[in-house]
Amino acid sequence: MALFSIADNFIRRPVLTTVCTLLIVMAGAIAIPLLPIEQLPEIAPLQISVAANYTGADAETVENNVTTVLEREINGVEGMEFITSSSTNTGQSSINVVFQPGQDKDFAQVNVQNRVSRAEPQLPPEVSQLGVTVNAQSPSILLVYRFFTDDDRYDTLFLSNYADLFILDEMKQINGVGNAEVFGAGRYAMRLWLDPTALASQSLTPGDVVTALQEQNVQVGGGSVGAPPVDSSQAYQYTVRLPGRLEEVSEFENLVVKVGESGNLVRLRDVGRAELGAQDYSFDAKTGGKLAAGLLVYQLPGSNALQVAQAVRDRIAELQASFPPGLRAELVFDTTDFVRVSLEEVLITLVTAIVLVLLILFIFLQDWRSTIIPAIAIPVSLIGTMAFLLVFGFSINTLTLFGCILASGVVVDDAIVIVEAIAAKIDQGMRPRLAALDAMQELAGAVVATSLVLMAVFIPVAFFPGSTGKIYQQFALTIAFAILVSTFNALSFSPAMSALLLRPTPPGPRSSLLGRFFDRFNIFLGWITERYRRLVRVLIRLRYGVLALFAVGLVLMFFMLRLVPTGFVPEEDQGYFLGIVQAPDGVSLEYTKQVMGRADELISQFPEVTSTFMLSGFGFDGPSPNRGVFFATLAPWEERRGTESTVAGLLPKVNGALSGIQEALVIAFNAPPVPGFSPTGALEMQLQDRSGNQMTIDQFLGNAYEIMGLANQSPASMGVFTQFTASSPQVQADINRDRLKALDVDISEALSTVGTYLGSRYVNDFTSGGRNYRVYVQAEQEARNEPSDVNNIYVRSRQGTMVPLGEVVTLSEVVGPSTINHFNLLRSIKLEGMPAPGASSGQLIAAMGDAHTQAALPVVAQDWQGTAREEIASGGLSTVIFGLGVLVVFLVLAAQYENYIDPIIILLTVPLAILGALVFLFLRGLELNVYAQVGMVMLIGLASKNAILIVEFANQARSQGLGLVPAAIAAAEQRFRPIIMTAISSLVGFFPLLIATGAGSASRWSVGYTVFGGLLVATVLSLLVVPVLYVLLKGLEDRLFRVGPGAPPTATTSTNFSNDGSRSLDEDEAMAPMRFVEQPPRESQGENPA
Repeated sequence: MALFSIADNFIRRPVLTTVCTLLIVMAGAIAIPLLPIEQLPEIAPLQISVAANYTGADAETVENNVTTVLEREINGVEGMEFITSSSTNTGQSSINVVFQPGQDKDFAQVNVQNRVSRAEPQLPPEVSQLGVTVNAQSPSILLVYRFFTDDDRYDTLFLSNYADLFILDEMKQINGVGNAEVFGAGRYAMRLWLDPTALASQSLTPGDVVTALQEQNVQVGGGSVGAPPVDSSQAYQYTVRLPGRLEEVSEFENLVVKVGESGNLVRLRDVGRAELGAQDYSFDAKTGGKLAAGLLVYQLPGSNALQVAQAVRDRIAELQASFPPGLRAELVFDTTDFVRVSLEEVLITLVTAIVLVLLILFIFLQDWRSTIIPAIAIPVSLIGTMAFLLVFGFSINTLTLFGCILASGVVVDDAIVIVEAIAAKIDQGMRPRLAALDAMQELAGAVVATSLVLMAVFIPVAFFPGSTGKIYQQFALTIAFAILVSTFNALSFSPAMSALLLRPTPPGPRSSLLGRFFDRFNIFLGWITERYRRLVRVLIRLRYGVLALFAVGLVLMFFMLRLVPTGFVPEEDQGYFLGIVQAPDGVSLEYTKQVMGRADELISQFPEVTSTFMLSGFGFDGPSPNRGVFFATLAPWEERRGTESTVAGLLPKVNGALSGIQEALVIAFNAPPVPGFSPTGALEMQLQDRSGNQMTIDQFLGNAYEIMGLANQSPASMGVFTQFTASSPQVQADINRDRLKALDVDISEALSTVGTYLGSRYVNDFTSGGRNYRVYVQAEQEARNEPSDVNNIYVRSRQGTMVPLGEVVTLSEVVGPSTINHFNLLRSIKLEGMPAPGASSGQLIAAMGDAHTQAALPVVAQDWQGTAREEIASGGLSTVIFGLGVLVVFLVLAAQYENYIDPIIILLTVPLAILGALVFLFLRGLELNVYAQVGMVMLIGLASKNAILIVEFANQARSQGLGLVPAAIAAAEQRFRPIIMTAISSLVGFFPLLIATGAGSASRWSVGYTVFGGLLVATVLSLLVVPVLYVLLKGLEDRLFRVGPGAPPTATTSTNFSNDGSRSLDEDEAMAPMRFVEQPPRESQGENPA
């Protein structure tokens, strides 16, 4: 009654109705420009990275002295989910702390920083001097620029530092930029290249050069002359300026290293040379075969990607005016292209869906007055939804726009039912306002019930944990917001406007072409309705056979659940692909650069590829001279027609060409669909050494190969591989400590000398151009080319004599890992898997898990990382969430109907919808991924709506004295037209998702085929099954409790029972009550002359 009072108030006050509607539209319109725009919300978990450098140390030394020290202190930090690390032969220690969802980034970073501070006293002094950095990782790469010249007049070092000096800070100042990084060569550094032979001839060691730097390259304040306290006669005060740090190459070459006994000076230029070089020579970058530097720009979460990208492009264009001659900046990779195009495609899909829905409405309602009312409901609901998105901190992204598409086919349902009912009553002779009041008295409860069901099904989804929960929330709450607005609209705007606009249909046939079409359509629909009524009567007679078929459908649904492959999110054509290069262990960076050049030539031959960026010396697991990473940007989507020009169609051809490179393993793959989980998009299994390092690395790798081989036997695997190797050539230098003692050589002096010559040593800093750069000491290249060069290094005894290391060191060649990885503090080897064509990620996850089980290695544990971890977590919880959604809907319906039988009847249609969705996914070859799961959750509400209409009207019929079977038949017939109308309008609203092309189409397919197939099958089967279930379960209720809900006991006496307890339908009884709330088919509506 309260609901009717709300509707009654709006019907009687049309001005108030229009004001409320306009306020909703205004709120949404104001919110739209304020909403952030991005491809996806922050789905990946928060990650805090910790980086340290132990210059010159090998991987095992870094592991034992740096990585283990840091990660043991960090382990268990508040909110941590797991921790990974890598220690490399380049001396780098990288630790990545992955946090549970919902953690505050700043708070987490401070907590990790505090743990690192506790560990720093335990680190080697060389590591502490360089510093340990703690940063929050940003997965949202926005743009990638390359800086190069056509004639290679500037080397990578100059290009990188020019970008660092003149561009990087400009990018960081742009509003909406979260971070920016330059990659290519390292930052500038003063490199002091020493000649070991020349030093030895002067009885000098690298330690003497280091001491000279520490003494002469200093910066101190000079103070002031005449500074207080002074007497009253002091008239002036002067600031004293002292010579500070060395700045020029010539100043470093004049560094005094030694003063001879005769007073002669030995300078650096006498024993080596100074050069303005790079801080790190581990990387090399090229684009299109040209020397280059790169610039990564990250988006600040919550900002507008399109606006930020445009601001960056505008600023780069302004800066180009002051570039050195020949220097060019070119946009290599722009994620906003995918965002922009995919959002445009979604909007096109949305507009198409709205147009198709309006067309269906016009065909069924057959008058512009009747059509315009539900037509207005769509934009009002969707625009009003934008205000809720802003309030709840959402953004305009692919997921929220998907929600709008799904909502566009749903928000008109209530308006359709109301307009259709009011128009029918007007045609029966009622005045428009009275017709509106009468119809709302009948329908207000059903409208709110169906809306509550649709919203209630999404409530548990809002509490889904993890990254999958964020995807669910974006979908579900957007739809729930739209339904909330549409429900208010259905109780206010739709009946009020119907009372104002609708007119009775003039009698007689129509002469116009469109009128004749409508007449024939109505005749056809009437014929279908009659056949449907007769079929329902037959099915009720055969109710137990129908029940048996329904049980078969349930079994088939569970079978399809096992048959349809699972996945996390679908892969998309994002306009680029990337790849890795892994050369043999022990090769130099120059070797890798040549392989990268060959790969660049092969990739650039494909016409779809517009640009490439090749980074040598870097791998996704850490830097290494035998590794490389490349990116290839493709032509715009509209220029690439056909499946062969998509990323999925192009990659087999690219990998076929790259397989011709015999010098290294080169693989190209699609970009990960969700940034922040895995750089390669592969499924990642972490194998852990549970032996307490009693198992050698070679044994551990052998076990990993065994598991990998078993996994590759599965048809679901296109390739399971690992980038970990343990055959990197190394030199073992065994020092004869007794001999050193006999020669009176300090062992720490000997080790320090070797480390400085071969690994370089950071001493202090110098200032240039207002920036501080590091000073490194290292041997010239010629003195460290061969392992035997170690023998020619001299150390000084306490007596001052120079001793060659060859007298105390024995060299041997060994092999070992270039990188040692940890997962949750244990040594680990990561296996990466790519599903075979036609196989799903879920099938490959199962195959890799089975391979680990079959190997039966008790000392090798396994865990998951990246999207595989999320898929496993979501797979277990999705069943719970789906069941919880059904439970919430059941409880809402039980409260609405004040009994438990009606909700059971309504919810028994849900398995039919799930069956239809699974069949359509299977036939289309799609996975049951997160997007499809969201669609299935939505199907709980969509399938329930049709059943609610039938059950609601059947209960009303029984309350007016009809028997059980006649009430069921009457409700089915009377609700057939609105059910068909709302179902078809929803289906045509979803149909554009099925034929989507271009950017983001794979995601739209997952959602579209799920809701379209589920709703189609549920509509057809529920129209047949619900009346039967109503008779069965309500009859059972009557027998158990001897009374129907709201119906007198005599209401059931019109249905006869046979001897076996089944009911038989009396023909007269079935036909007579069909006048209950009878509504003739809509013909056409014209103006009332009155």
